[in-house]
Amino acid sequence: SSAFCSPPCACASASVEGMSAKAKVSFKITLASEKGQPFKVITVPEEAPFLACLKFAAEEFKVAAATSAVITNEGVGINPNQTAGQVFLKHGADLKLIPRDRVGCA
Repeated sequence: SSAFCSPPCACASASVEGMSAKAKVSFKITLASEKGQPFKVITVPEEAPFLACLKFAAEEFKVAAATSAVITNEGVGINPNQTAGQVFLKHGADLKLIPRDRVGCA
């Protein structure tokens, strides 16, 4: 028997090829307001509303979802009123959650 682990999750390169009714996408969401840059990886159906992903991630980080925003690593804001699949295709898997009370703070 082999002592090697199976390959790590390839969430950052999740594929939407061969789409089926049950296709899923994964996001690595980093809490941008913390020095240690903690992150969570969430996997959701691609037809899931992205607003639900934002709310779930905010709850996981114990920050207020109503005052949080999701941005790309390049700083582009993401409209939460679209599906998770649309966000994944437009922006990729690597995103940041910013509690809005921290925006503009040094």
